Amino acid sequence: MHTYLVSYDLIQPGRDYTTLYANLKSYGTWAKPLESVWLIKSSLGVEQLRNSIQAYMDANDKIFVVEVTGKAAAWRNLSVEISTWIKNSL
Repeated sequence: MHTYLVSYDLIQPGRDYTTLYANLKSYGTWAKPLESVWLIKSSLGVEQLRNSIQAYMDANDKIFVVEVTGKAAAWRNLSVEISTWIKNSL
């Protein structure tokens, strides 16, 4: 399993992105440390994950996916739950 950081900009204001959020949660092991940033564990490759997620986005939305498995991380003012997830998942 790989751990990925997924960040996005949703361009159209007022859109209902319920299906996008459901897709991001469907990977089973995830954390949402910031408004438009998710950490997801998946066996998919980086491009496969991007393609899977972008299927739930508008054509003008932006997405960035990077593998962070085994990388160092630092943060501030995240919840204990999110902090624990990061410590256990990178």
